[in-house]
Amino acid sequence: MKQAIYIVDGARTPFLKSRNVPGPFAAADLATAAGAALLARQPFRPDQLDEVILGCASPSPDEVNIGRVVALRMGCGLGVPGWTVMRNCASGMQAIDSGINNILAGRSQLVLAGGVDALSRAPLLFSDAMVRWLSGWYQTKSVGQKLAALRQFKLGYLAPVIGLMKGLTDPIVGQLMGQTAENIAFKFGINRRKMDEFAARSHQRVSAAQKASHFTQEIVPLIDEKGNVYAEDDGVRHDSTADGLAKLKPFFDKKYGYVTAGNSSQITDGAAWLILASEEAVQKYGLKPIGKIVDTQWAGLAPDQMGLGPVHASTPILQRNGLGLGDIDTWEINEAFAAQVLACIEAWKDAAYCKEHLGLDAPLGALDENKLNVDGGAVALGHPVGASGARIVLHALHQLRRTGGKRAMATICIGGGQGGAVLVETV
Repeated sequence: MKQAIYIVDGARTPFLKSRNVPGPFAAADLATAAGAALLARQPFRPDQLDEVILGCASPSPDEVNIGRVVALRMGCGLGVPGWTVMRNCASGMQAIDSGINNILAGRSQLVLAGGVDALSRAPLLFSDAMVRWLSGWYQTKSVGQKLAALRQFKLGYLAPVIGLMKGLTDPIVGQLMGQTAENIAFKFGINRRKMDEFAARSHQRVSAAQKASHFTQEIVPLIDEKGNVYAEDDGVRHDSTADGLAKLKPFFDKKYGYVTAGNSSQITDGAAWLILASEEAVQKYGLKPIGKIVDTQWAGLAPDQMGLGPVHASTPILQRNGLGLGDIDTWEINEAFAAQVLACIEAWKDAAYCKEHLGLDAPLGALDENKLNVDGGAVALGHPVGASGARIVLHALHQLRRTGGKRAMATICIGGGQGGAVLVETV
């Protein structure tokens, strides 16, 4: 970084698991609630922000530029620009990186950046056949034309297209994200037992972290219109075991696969924010940062191998900063799938992969799993696509401050064959 970029504070909502019905909060509700609470505890006014940047992969039709909608609802005023970014699973991380770049360019000094998605509210769509029929129906005028159109109607036209499934399918390779996880599990010989053990550990770690109040500083409780309070992440299964998860059937490759709903991230609603500041803003407002951003990186790879994105994004950061895997005190690798995180660990140990894909003369080695997702991850917490990239940066910093560590890497795989990573330090 040409200049210091500080993280002043951050907050998120509880991550609420989809229950196969629209959740209690729209995406803008989630982002507004967390952001308003975060801004209320700052020594500056919301209208003193230079901009608001919000990542969102699936905004609703009435919230297309959800960044601006939320900025206005939070009371930032008409003069604070609000805008939206989308990089699939890393949309929240992209918002952070966009804020960094605007601060480095001198356009901004104080930025609110984060991500949100309410995946339980992903739309059900009409098929193309139904749309064509409706288009013809609206053009009919006489009774005879209407009767003719009705005779052409087929009940199959009413079958909905699940918007979420379309969004989670890569259009280049035609595979669901879970199928890409199967690809890299096969590549590195990761079996079903290893996946289920990792998934059970994620639940166990989140459960322990909740009991130890490790998420308390991050979470802003929510209250719905009926007065119900949502105070913590509700997707965790406190009694999860590998043996219990072994009973679930594969979901993406039903004949040969190992990836199940139980060892995959959950469909979830949630929002997360961070406040970014330049040195000038820190001095001007008397801010007390919780950390600073040292480096960021984006990487591309084959879409059908997308789960290895964290390896491709984190490695250049390590090289630029003269660091090894063991020099990072805490790692947050977003758990899109248990298989995907395990494959990243194996890739760093694989000499052939490191040479062919990373240009290294030797493997980076073994990542200490005691430093990895120590409070669990998206398998248990859920993965609101737009929010996860911001959540892992925020939690990595809180973990460092709690344990006395210095450096953390937050990294995420991205649908379409990409990876993103952010290196942060405490101050």
